[in-house]
Amino acid sequence: MGARARRRPGSKQLLHRQRERPADARPRGRSPYRQPRSPITLDCCAQALEGPHVVSTESTRIDRPFAGVVERIVREALAEDLGRGDVTTAACIPSGSIREGRVVARHELVVAGLVVARETFRQVDPDVELRLPAEDGQRVERGAVVLVARGSAASILMSERVALNFLQRMSGIATLARRYVSAIPAGSRTRITDTRKTTPGLRPFERYAVRCGGAHNHREDLGAGILIKDNHIVAAGGISAAIAACRARAPHSLRIEVEVQREAEIDEALAAGADVIMLDNFDDERLRASVERIGGRALVEVSGGVTLERIPRIAAAGADLVSVGALTHSAPAADLALDLV
Repeated sequence: MGARARRRPGSKQLLHRQRERPADARPRGRSPYRQPRSPITLDCCAQALEGPHVVSTESTRIDRPFAGVVERIVREALAEDLGRGDVTTAACIPSGSIREGRVVARHELVVAGLVVARETFRQVDPDVELRLPAEDGQRVERGAVVLVARGSAASILMSERVALNFLQRMSGIATLARRYVSAIPAGSRTRITDTRKTTPGLRPFERYAVRCGGAHNHREDLGAGILIKDNHIVAAGGISAAIAACRARAPHSLRIEVEVQREAEIDEALAAGADVIMLDNFDDERLRASVERIGGRALVEVSGGVTLERIPRIAAAGADLVSVGALTHSAPAADLALDLV
């Protein structure tokens, strides 16, 4: 039996014949992702994600661990898509073929996810040269080229689907977020925020896309703030009891937000010391009356029944925040395609 045919017991074939290594191992030589000679550093990724196009003042700073999140999620996505290898590309693309691939917007959109697409190409083949004519957060017209990749045709084709999946998902979110933000009348203090209704495993990417669209992030996770909802109220024995328990046990730095569904609950929440009142599924008339009732004693968040058409009226009523779950759970994918030339 030849040397190529022999395998060590328990070994398995991985992407591009990569040897199985610990996830936290340092890059060493060639791999199925062919680690680059000058890998993207944490600082480099953080710099790429920062900038004036990310307009959320409390969310512009990208923590260093985000770079590791990008690398991990992209690695998992490539493993999922490439499986045992790209048999079509291996069969019909001549070895050494060099091509240029251009990612083109098929309609007007707000770009988000270029930093993730870049990492996708890097992991597949660091020798592929990338040029980014656009930047995350930029609105582009139909036909605009947002990314150019030149190098091995096989590497570009193996990167294509995963890179596009991220770009289409994230740009779709950014585009919808920009529409909601643009619906706020000039001079209004109202902010559009996302929710925790995100795709499992992709929350960091989707929150970033929301910021690229000009909207703001709500709680990142359950530990980032206190939000007392209807089921908490039932389990705790009422709004006052829930707020009192949170005041006594939760860190003092966390604001307490309470979801209310009736006007009487507003009074109880204010009396108990709520910092934010979430008006859940209030129509325009009830919303205006409730904002007046609160009278600046707490921030006002509007949630439920929020549509793009309602945004000007909600802002005019004086809401401080409008949380829109649709930004991440219902945003249509943006139409981008990669064309080889």
